[in-house]
Amino acid sequence: MATKKAPSKKAPTKTTAKSSPKKKATRASAKKTATVQSFKVVKDAQPFVTFKITRQTLYWLILLAVITISQLWILKLQIEISALTDAITALQLDI
Repeated sequence: MATKKAPSKKAPTKTTAKSSPKKKATRASAKKTATVQSFKVVKDAQPFVTFKITRQTLYWLILLAVITISQLWILKLQIEISALTDAITALQLDI
């Protein structure tokens, strides 16, 4: 008695995500880069040493003012602390 074995049926694999069609590289970008000219010295639109007040100049001036004021305040505090320390030392020597 020969048993007939049923061929196993494999479930077909389904891909749900569609693969995007591959685009061929265009030559347009290659043509744009191929037309590079030789390097030439270009004259500056404005001289290198010029004095022009810009927004960045204003920012730097404000930053400089903040730093200067804070340093003067710290110096004032250090002088007051030094004077206080000298007064305490003088009182201790008198006793």
